[in-house]
Amino acid sequence: MLNSKNEDWEKKLLEKIATSSIREQKTARRWNVFFKFLFFIYLFSLLALYLPSDLLDDGKLSISKKHTAVIDVNGIILDGAEASADNIISSLKKVYKAKDVEGIILRINSPGGSPVQSAYVYNEIRRLRKEHEDIPIYAVISDIGASGGYYIAVAADKIYANPSSMVGSVGVLMDGFGFVDTMKTLGVERRLLTAGSNKGFMDPFSPQKENETQHMKVLLKQVHAQFIKAVKEGRGDRLKGDEDVLFSGLVWSGEEGLKLGIIDGFGSTASIARDVVKQEKMIDYTATTDLVERLADKLGASVGKYVFEALGLGASIKLK
Repeated sequence: MLNSKNEDWEKKLLEKIATSSIREQKTARRWNVFFKFLFFIYLFSLLALYLPSDLLDDGKLSISKKHTAVIDVNGIILDGAEASADNIISSLKKVYKAKDVEGIILRINSPGGSPVQSAYVYNEIRRLRKEHEDIPIYAVISDIGASGGYYIAVAADKIYANPSSMVGSVGVLMDGFGFVDTMKTLGVERRLLTAGSNKGFMDPFSPQKENETQHMKVLLKQVHAQFIKAVKEGRGDRLKGDEDVLFSGLVWSGEEGLKLGIIDGFGSTASIARDVVKQEKMIDYTATTDLVERLADKLGASVGKYVFEALGLGASIKLK
């Protein structure tokens, strides 16, 4: 009799344990489904947030309508950078393959960079303008369009900026450092072996040589002359003032740039699309990375921003 009761008790205990285990598994599955559901909502929220401007407006997924094409020239102009010649030119080619493009805006915010990359873009814009005379190209400078950024801008039909924009800087430079005296102070001996009398040209750890400095100045003058030629071709008789001043490398405000004929007027990307191109609808054709990388970059940037703000590290100097 006792054994029977023990067996019943053990059986009931096992049933309770099994029932409890099943309940826990069901609860875990429910929470699992719930969190997956939340994750998908989060992903769809990201897509809803970023797709309209980055994908739906890239000329591929959008419904074909007359519009203004926008291409960003953002940051330093260098091979492999966001504002490389390859990226900008591929963006232009994508525009000309699209339908219903009424005009193109180069949205420039660049302090300059490589004269070679800038020249590549300048020459390609000039070539494409001749092939597609029915599609005007306008450059709109936001914060800064200087040096290589301005080099690209002068290839457009017209240039617009804000009165407070920084424009111009038609000049070329090469900068570096010399460590000769520092090495002497530290007691370091420079040992440079070359095959070719000028192979150690402009070596920062060797004394500067007059013949090398003069050679570099001649080279810079040649590149400067190419830059000046491009500006004259692009701007023509719209330029005003002394060439020694215009091409001195100085940068001006948009307000002064208008007086000098460096720009044609004031306006933003939206206002030029609306008032000049006469097509307020804009589609961004800027060459970008794939969707996964873009979402990861933007998510990472957003998370980083909140972390920095939470730690009190998000402060930056601003003009007010």
